[in-house]
Amino acid sequence: MSTGVALLDGHRREPGPGPSGMHAHMAIAAVRAADAQDIEEIVRIQVDTWRTAYAEIVPAAAIEQLAGPEAHRAWAAAVEAGEGFHVLVATEGDWTVGFCAAALYAGTGETAGLAEISTLLVEPRWGRRGHGGRLFAAATTALRASGAERGQAWVPEVDTASRKFYARAGWEADGAARTLDTGDGTLREVRVSGPLDAALRG
Repeated sequence: MSTGVALLDGHRREPGPGPSGMHAHMAIAAVRAADAQDIEEIVRIQVDTWRTAYAEIVPAAAIEQLAGPEAHRAWAAAVEAGEGFHVLVATEGDWTVGFCAAALYAGTGETAGLAEISTLLVEPRWGRRGHGGRLFAAATTALRASGAERGQAWVPEVDTASRKFYARAGWEADGAARTLDTGDGTLREVRVSGPLDAALRG
């Protein structure tokens, strides 16, 4: 099953102060390219965030598969994919708080210059701190450098938070939709698309 996009928002690799503590308020927020050492955190963030965001629309068994060995192998391949593929992580101090995966489509005609953000997740307790916007900005910058001119993302139709997030960058539903098999039902997704050079509004 294809992943959706959820803009819920962290977790640290070791115990420490949470985002409400003084240390976290003084920490530097950043986005960087992911490496092999980030795979465990990427998997954990995806599973934890899906449990929070999509528990009512995606079966628990499907969510748990995101933590399995196939998921680890898929993320390892994505991190090492190279030119045109971008996996980024958002950090705040020592904490890994979110990640984004995006890629430039290869081809000509309608897909020429087209890129897709396949996943953009920020953990719930790190929400409203700008991490989603920084991930989006870094992803679109990387995609433009790869030759992309416009972008798209597939979002669960009921995920109004993510749709509003993309709308702030001028990415709106373009009329395309698809229905995914969750193993215990279906999940309808809508496609949002727009420019890669727009700053988030608001």
